[in-house]
Amino acid sequence: MDERIKKVLVSLQGRCARREYCCSEMRQKALKALDGDAAAAQEVLDSLVADGYVDDVRYAGAFAREKAVLDGWGPVKIRYALRGKGIDSSAIDEALASIDGDAASEKLGKLLAAKAKSLEGDPQAKLKLIKYALSRGYNYEDIKL
Repeated sequence: MDERIKKVLVSLQGRCARREYCCSEMRQKALKALDGDAAAAQEVLDSLVADGYVDDVRYAGAFAREKAVLDGWGPVKIRYALRGKGIDSSAIDEALASIDGDAASEKLGKLLAAKAKSLEGDPQAKLKLIKYALSRGYNYEDIKL
């Protein structure tokens, strides 16, 4: 491994120590730092994965918990976002299984209650609440008005 690759590797290890990243994000950062050298970027990524700095399963779990608890996202939206980041389906399923279903239902209830206050007197309030919940990534069956 030449000096330039080692420098990029150390830099990316520092980033990974501060927060979780998925493989596709680290691949993009390595490609940018190495001016598009795909072979060197793959070497850096392989080293990060081997050393445990990057793990898609761990990233998917952290991402799913954060989005469900803090941002109020539903499982559909979380699955779509993780697929967009190139995470495999088994890791996504495992991450979604780790989310507390009762807490997600409670969060949905709070979101809908807050939205309902802003829609008081609107004749299409029920329709708008359903659309809102669907846009947040919840299944139609989970929406209880």
